[in-house]
Amino acid sequence: METSIKQTDKLKGSEFLLKESTEAQSFIPADFTEEHKMIKQTVDDFVEDRIRPNADRIDKQEEGLSAGLMEEIGELGILSAHMPEAYGGMHMDFISNSLIAEGMGSAGAFSVSYNAHTGIGMLPILYFGTEEQKQKYLPKLGTGELKAAYCLTEPSSGSDALAAKTRADLNDAGTHYILNGQKMWISNAGFADLFIVFAKIDGEKFTGFIVDRNTKGLTLGEEEDKLGIKGSSTRQVFFENAEIPVENVLGEIGKGHLIAFNVLNIGRYKLGASCLGGAKGLSTTSVQYANERHQFGKPISSFGAIKEKLAEQAVRIYALDSSVYRVAGLMDDHISDLSASGESYGEAKLKAAEEYALECSIIKILGSEVLDYVVDEAVQVHGGMGYSEEGVVARAYRDSRINRIFEGTNEINRLLMLNLLFKKAMKGQFDIATKAMAVQSELMQGSGADSFDDFKFKDERKSLAGFKKVFYMLMGYAGQLAMNKSIDLKESQEPMMRIADIIVDIFTAESILLRAEDKRSTSSDEQIMKSFFNDAAFRIYKNAMEVTGAIVDENMYPAFISGIKKLTRYPLQNSMKIKREIAEVLIEKNAYAF
Repeated sequence: METSIKQTDKLKGSEFLLKESTEAQSFIPADFTEEHKMIKQTVDDFVEDRIRPNADRIDKQEEGLSAGLMEEIGELGILSAHMPEAYGGMHMDFISNSLIAEGMGSAGAFSVSYNAHTGIGMLPILYFGTEEQKQKYLPKLGTGELKAAYCLTEPSSGSDALAAKTRADLNDAGTHYILNGQKMWISNAGFADLFIVFAKIDGEKFTGFIVDRNTKGLTLGEEEDKLGIKGSSTRQVFFENAEIPVENVLGEIGKGHLIAFNVLNIGRYKLGASCLGGAKGLSTTSVQYANERHQFGKPISSFGAIKEKLAEQAVRIYALDSSVYRVAGLMDDHISDLSASGESYGEAKLKAAEEYALECSIIKILGSEVLDYVVDEAVQVHGGMGYSEEGVVARAYRDSRINRIFEGTNEINRLLMLNLLFKKAMKGQFDIATKAMAVQSELMQGSGADSFDDFKFKDERKSLAGFKKVFYMLMGYAGQLAMNKSIDLKESQEPMMRIADIIVDIFTAESILLRAEDKRSTSSDEQIMKSFFNDAAFRIYKNAMEVTGAIVDENMYPAFISGIKKLTRYPLQNSMKIKREIAEVLIEKNAYAF
């Protein structure tokens, strides 16, 4: 399915930090086609009809239930939506697949089974498999006849995946690799038919393999007793002299890291999109309960303290929503351009994920933290019922917490963002030095400030430009220190993570602004934008000051402090009044309404 993206000057990965973006460059939810909406409705109906009524049975891991539901959703074409037609797929655009991920976000633990199967289970074969492997496995994975799992993590290697100890040795006949080792936290392990496994050939060459469940020497541990996502099968997987045919090597020998890390880019993005769906559902649940629950003779939704919670949930969800579909539009456009130049669909998707790796990390961090906030406040709005398993939010509260760990912890993703930017800068692909010098000149001379009189929201445009200049100052200074070997960036994790948080706020604020600048926007879009900018300015100020204290020479404190204060200004807002008005819209609609 083709999507019309409002692109003029197309932004490459990370370029939002260096360039001014316009509304014409951003896909927003108002751009959804009728076909997009129908796809989302199909997923919503499946979750409502088949998942929610069976939530308790899924959590108890009733034999065959999740596997059967996977086959049902396979029949609807949802498992193969992101696959080429040549392998039985629906070949839907990236925005459609994002809507599917969002819809599955309300499916609780089953969403983990779905995401593991369609993402890290199927994509390694699409991206790196031989034509024979693709033809053999992808059609059956697309229908749910086969279910997939992904075996990367080991007891001694989590975030440091390349420290894996699982070993593969070629037998004397040269026909099979003999696999020995242990994997843990493997989603779908209990019912998977095939496993994407990473091992070191001869103890050195990190390589991917496709392993059949019936392989002799492959055994499973017991189901893990987890805090949340109890309905997701999670087991250890053991290999004891397991014989893997040489034709089941996935990708190139010694280059398994390319599979592991590139597949995770899409996994991170789709996790954030799923968090969006979960957060929207919890916002609606919170609003409805607040309208139904009466205290002191009136609904608790009439109280200011509750209105503020409902509004802040909505502001953060709107921020995530705007960011998710902005990235979806960028990815779709890049995939279309690559496909038009002769790249295969799989190659185009892989390269798009590489191009927007930083943005994928942003969505993962933002999505998981927004959902955690929303579900925590949902429990608070529900009061005692929020803490009871008789209610609907206790399960969501437990299930949500894993998302900040899945697909690379949020801490790792923050550090990856900075590492990616420094690498681009070293290659001359990210000119931060020129930007940093321009900001220094502007602050010293007190001139050269940008004018935004031609924009609808000039205060927000000015503030956004200031936020980016703060980033230039800090990133440029940190880069200088690194080049002079004054600091080791790998050992300076705390300030680097705060710079990453500034990047997340910049991307999110800009995504909201671009959505508000659209001619179809409403007064609610403007109110949410103002609320977000008001809070983002305080966050960026705090993070920038802490980075300054950590890495800047004390003699330069006054200049940095003055610059940060100037560049993080945003007109004072009556944020409490704004949030009351946002809440009134939610209360009237009795649902998340934006």
